[in-house]
Amino acid sequence: MYYSLPMWLTFSRIAAIPVIAALFWVDGDEWRYVACTIYGIAAATDWLDGYLARVWAQQSKLGRMLDPIADKLLVAAVILLLVAFGRMSHITVVAALIILLREVLVSGLREFLAELRVGLPVSALAKWKTTAQMVALGFLIVSDAKATAFIPSQAIGEVLLWLAAALTLYTGYDYLRIGLKHADDTPVPQQDTKPESGPDVARRRSA
Repeated sequence: MYYSLPMWLTFSRIAAIPVIAALFWVDGDEWRYVACTIYGIAAATDWLDGYLARVWAQQSKLGRMLDPIADKLLVAAVILLLVAFGRMSHITVVAALIILLREVLVSGLREFLAELRVGLPVSALAKWKTTAQMVALGFLIVSDAKATAFIPSQAIGEVLLWLAAALTLYTGYDYLRIGLKHADDTPVPQQDTKPESGPDVARRRSA
């Protein structure tokens, strides 16, 4: 399973991150499009690896763990790069911040619910949110290229990013509501870690 095509597609999404990041430092419009192309291919693997794993019955625990991690790493890296290189307006940084904070929230909820053996399935709106933000980031990567002068790439990217942020707020609240259903004020039993002492312990240790 470690060497299956779906697994390699997941790995490729992570491997694409440093390549895309390096291209941000290279001058020239053509490199903007190279970065966008690599990003687009990497984003497409987010759907393709899961589809192939289901069709070919090659799903694995490692793949289920790495797939959402690879997605979040790619999105977070591109958002930080876009902000650092000024390829989105200051107000749109708020939308990017909402998306990043939501990812942290959902990751924490999944970790909490995993301890209770409760799943947190991905909703249909969450999939639309992912699609909107992926497309938005692609437009923003090439937003400062001269060849896009007649195409409002930055405007399209920012509108889609705000749409993704709105869906992020809704789905984040929905996930939080599910998490709160399984949280109460019941204290979690703590294991007594105080070292034992006394003659009985001494006899057990010498036995």
